[in-house]
Amino acid sequence: MSVPPDLRQQYLQTCQNLSQPENHFVARVLQEADESDNIRQAKGITLKIAGNNRLVPVQRVTDEDVQVLASVLRTAVFVTGLDLRYNILTDVGVRHVATFLQENSTLRYLNLMFNDIGTSGAELIANALHSNETLLHLRMTGNKIGNKGGMYFASMLQVNCTLEKLDLGDCDLEETTVHIALMLKNNSSLVELHLCKHEIRSLGVKRLCEALYENCSLRYLDLSCNKITRDDVKFLGELLKQNQTLEILDLNSNRIEDDGAIYLSEALALYNRTLKALSVVSNNIRGKGLVALSQSMKINMELSYIYIWGNNFDEAVSTAFSELIQAGRLKPNCTDVEPYEVDGHVHLAELSHGLKKHYYWTPSYGEVNNTAANASLAIAAVSQYF
Repeated sequence: MSVPPDLRQQYLQTCQNLSQPENHFVARVLQEADESDNIRQAKGITLKIAGNNRLVPVQRVTDEDVQVLASVLRTAVFVTGLDLRYNILTDVGVRHVATFLQENSTLRYLNLMFNDIGTSGAELIANALHSNETLLHLRMTGNKIGNKGGMYFASMLQVNCTLEKLDLGDCDLEETTVHIALMLKNNSSLVELHLCKHEIRSLGVKRLCEALYENCSLRYLDLSCNKITRDDVKFLGELLKQNQTLEILDLNSNRIEDDGAIYLSEALALYNRTLKALSVVSNNIRGKGLVALSQSMKINMELSYIYIWGNNFDEAVSTAFSELIQAGRLKPNCTDVEPYEVDGHVHLAELSHGLKKHYYWTPSYGEVNNTAANASLAIAAVSQYF
C-alpha cells in the first residue's frame, strides 16, 4: 500500500526552497489533510483555506503563499477541491493558479470568490480552462473582472466541454449577458450558472431565454439581484412552457411584481413539469401574484420548493400558504415562511430557509450543509461540490 505524501512537510520545504515565510494557517490546513481518513483511504479531499473562517485564527493567503501552495499540490492527486475564498490573491498570484490548472488532472472544485482578481487574472484562468478537462465547478464570485473578463469566460465556454458549474456573480459585469447567452446555445456541459448582480434588464433576459430554448443541459439558473421587471418575466414564462431541463430558478431581489408572478404561475400550472424550486424573494409581489403562485402548486406536483419572503403579504396570501403547508403539499423545510395565528387571523413568519443561505459564508454553529437553508444542495445533486 502506497504511503500518502506529507503535505505539510512538503509545504515547509518548498517555503524554504523559495525563501518564502510560512503561512501558519496554510500549514495547519495541510497538517489536518495529512491526518484525514480520506487520504488514508485514497479518497478525494477539499482543502478549505478560506480567509473568512471565524472558528480558527486565519492568516489570509497572499500571492506568494499561493505560489508555494501550487508547487506542493502539483503531485497531490488526492486533492480534488481547493477553497481559497476571501483571501487577498491578485492577478499576480492567479498566474500560479492558472499554471497549476493547465498541469493538473485531478482538481474538480476551485473556489476563488471575493479575492482581488481583475481582468487579466480572469483571462489567465479562462485560458487555462481551454485545455483543462477535469475542473467541474468554478466560483469567481465577487472578483471585479469587468465586462472584458466576463467575455474571456464566455469564449472559454465555447471550447470547454467539462465545466458544469460556474459562478460569475457580483463581478462588475453589465454587458456580457448577450455573449453568455450565445455560449449557452452551444455549450452542453454547464448545469449550473450564477449571474447574480449583472444589471440584467429586458434584452439580457430575452437573449438568455432564446438561448435556453436550444440548451438541453442547464438545470440551475441564478438571476438574483438584477433589474428584471414584470414585462421581462414574460420571456421566462414562455420559456418555462417549453423548457424541460431547468430545475431551479432564482429570481430573488428583482421586481417582477404581481404581473410577473402571474406569468410564472400560468406556465407552472398549465405547462411546466420540470421546475422543482422557485425563489421570488423581495420582488414587490402583492396578494394577487402570491396567491396565483400558491394555486399553481395545487396543480403542479413537481414544484416542491418556493421562497416568497420580502414581498407584501395580506391575509389571503397567509391563508393560501398556510393551507398548502397544513395539507402537506408544501413541506415546512421547503419554504421560507411559517404560518401562525393571532386573534383568529393567519400571518406568516420568516424562516431561515432558502436555496443558498450559506453560499457566501459558513455558519459558526449548527449543520454546515443544512438542506433547509441550502436547498439547492438537495435538488438533483446539482450543487454537490458546494
